[in-house]
Parts: sequence; C-alpha cells; structure tokens
Amino acid sequence: MVLSWKRLRGGRGRHAGKKQPGVESGGEMELTTPNHFRCPISLDLMKDPVTLSTGITYDRENIEKWIHEDGNITCPVTNRVLTSFEPIPNHTIRRMIQDWCVENRSYGIERIPTPRIPVSSVEVFEINCNIMTACKSEDQAGCRDLVAKIKKWTKESDRNKRCIVDNGAVSVLAEAFETFSKTCLDENVSVLEEILSTLTLLFPLAGEGLTYLGSASSMRCMVWFLKSGDLSRRRNAVLVLKEIVSSDHRKVNVLLEIEGAIEPLFKLIKEPICPTATKASLVVVYRTITSASATEKPIQKFVDMGLVSLLLEMLVDAQRSLCEKALSVLDGLCSSDYGRGDAYNNSLIFPVIVKKILRVSDLATEFSVSILWKLCKNEEREEKTAFAEALQVGAFQKLLLLLQVGCADKTKEHVSELLKLLNPHRARLECIDSMDFKDLKRPF
Repeated sequence: MVLSWKRLRGGRGRHAGKKQPGVESGGEMELTTPNHFRCPISLDLMKDPVTLSTGITYDRENIEKWIHEDGNITCPVTNRVLTSFEPIPNHTIRRMIQDWCVENRSYGIERIPTPRIPVSSVEVFEINCNIMTACKSEDQAGCRDLVAKIKKWTKESDRNKRCIVDNGAVSVLAEAFETFSKTCLDENVSVLEEILSTLTLLFPLAGEGLTYLGSASSMRCMVWFLKSGDLSRRRNAVLVLKEIVSSDHRKVNVLLEIEGAIEPLFKLIKEPICPTATKASLVVVYRTITSASATEKPIQKFVDMGLVSLLLEMLVDAQRSLCEKALSVLDGLCSSDYGRGDAYNNSLIFPVIVKKILRVSDLATEFSVSILWKLCKNEEREEKTAFAEALQVGAFQKLLLLLQVGCADKTKEHVSELLKLLNPHRARLECIDSMDFKDLKRPF
C-alpha cells in the first residue's frame, strides 16, 4: 500500500545537528499520503478518482472491479444501494492529487497521468442509433466511420469493451452486417470488413447478434471473404464463423448450403496464415463433420482433399491447443467408413495417434483413444492390419498404463475394449520387449 514515503535528508548546512520537524532519527524524512487521496478499497493513492451516486470517491479500477467483477450493487463505504453504476470522474480530487505529487516529487513520487475518460453508456447508445440510421439510408461510408469509432473505443480498455457489449453494440453491428451483405458485396466491402474486424474484438458473441450473423446472406458474405486473397478478411471471417457454428448446430446446414464453403476452410489449414485462424478453421470443420444434421458429403469432400494426411503431418509437432483440435477433427473423420478407409492407408496413423496418448493433455488422450478404438473396432480387412500396426507401436502398453493412471468413464470403456481386442494378437505381433514394462503387466 502507498501509505507514506521516506526521503534521506543530508546533515549539512546551518541546520546540521538540529532535529527538524517531521525528521526521524537516521536522517529520514517521512511523508504520509492524505487520507482523502487514498481509495477506500485499496488504501492506495488514487490514479483515476471517480465518485459514485452515494458521494464517495474511489479509484476507478477498484470500484469497477467491486461492481462488475464481484457483482456488488452497494457502496463499499456506506453500504447503500447504488442508484447508478456509472461512476463520475472527480476532476477536482484528481488535480489535487497531481499537484500534491508535483510538490512532493523530491520524495520519489511520480505525478499521476491524466486518465483517458472511458466511454459512457449514453455515448454507446447514441452511436448505436447513428449506425442504424446509416444502415437505413444505405450510407456505407458513414456507417464505416461510426464502426471505426467503436473499434477505437474497444481497443482503448477492457472497461470500454464491457460497456460497449453491455449496451447492445454487438447486436447493432451484426444487424448492420446483415443489412449491407444483402446488397452488392463489392460496393460494401469496406464497411463489411470494418464491422467484421470490430466484431472479432467483442468475443464471445451471443444473443441476437448471432442470429443476424447466422443468416444466409451474412454467412455467404463471410464465405466470400474466406475466398478472397486478403489475409485479414480471411482471418476475421473464420473467427466469426467459429462463433456462429459453435453456438447453434443448425447454422452448419446454412454454411454447407453455400457453394464453395468447404474449400477455403481446408486452405486455411493447409496454408496457415496465423495459429488463431488455423484453430478456428479446425473448429468450424469439426462442427461441419460432427453435427447431428450433417451428412457424409462434407466428410467425403474433406477426405478427398487430403485432410487426413494433412492432420497427421500437423500432429507430429503441433502444440497443445492445435493438437487437441486436429485430433478432434480426425476423430470426426474416423467416424465414417470413408474417413477410416483413408486413415488405414496412411502409415502415420497408428504411430502418431499412439504417441499422443498420455503425452499432450487429457482431452488429446481421449480423442486419441477414440480414434484408435474406431480404427480397431471397425477393422473389416481379413488380415486385421490395424491390430498389427497398433501393437507394433506399443499401443497395448500405453492403454494399460492409461487404465492404471485413470481416465474418463467413456474413455475407460474404449480402453478396456481395445485391450480385449488386441490381447489375442500380442504373442505373434508385438515387437516391444515385455520386460520394459514388467511393472505395468497385469493378467488380462
């Protein structure tokens, strides 16, 4: 806590040897912070003093945490219910604190900077109304400038972002995007791009905004952006698409009905532009192939484009988050005969999948076991090559260890079934010395 400062005072001059007022023994001079300059919550010197409806002044950061993060509706000092949650900047106290800092700079006190005034609910409401007016008059240039202003506010602070989201700006931006996406895309590309870019700063998206963004015209515009050569447009489009399809599985059908929607998603994985876009693309692909209403058609398209091989190559040295998402997509592909058929023909499938068990995360282990179970359980070839390949890369020992370490119930069921499937083939196929795992062997 910033309660006091001390400054060494030299012993020279005509006052040498005399005790000075406020000077402690040892030549130290102490300065105490005035009580009305301290925040009642933290007791630190206030940097951005604001006053509540109860008349008590606090530091903005502390009181906003008290209200918005901790969920309180009362004044910390008076315990009275607040009639307004909009704190008012106390410029008088702030200037007094700044003057006091300057006067006592010899103690090492730095002058607090003049804080930037955050956006208010009234300002957000006004700009929302202006955006809707610009949409109705088809003023794309005016709308773009207004959206750019919201974007600037959002980047300034988390407090601004919260105020913008809480006052319905996401829904307004989404409605504006849908409105301009219904007309000529080439003419409205600048405003559409600005809206999409701003929306990516306001994640997570929710409510009515997702309804507007999930419309056929809005999603068609995003696919159009995905096909463009501009990297920023492609990134923003796939990030918003991820939010849409993750919130409502019915939007997957809307996406799949758009011609040419699958190819740009695959391209983002094959030719990555940034890790964030790659991960978002994998999430969208996962939703398209695992949705309850989805058909085999998207799986066949992705497999024919070479997604199985691409994912296995990616998994060799992928970091945790990317690895989990790649495994989830591969698990979805292996749910179909078509996907498994392509996986069987890839020599990396068993070495890579077995290696990921107990090596990345619990989620990655669950997906890896699920993939292995699907490949072995649905093995229809007479030579049972899947069993041989799995045993040769140490699958049995890994699964046995996983069973002893512990895992989720569904994964445990798959592990137990896999061990039963693999056990009869161990004697003639396993190439690992059992003595290496003597402490893990159990009668099965």
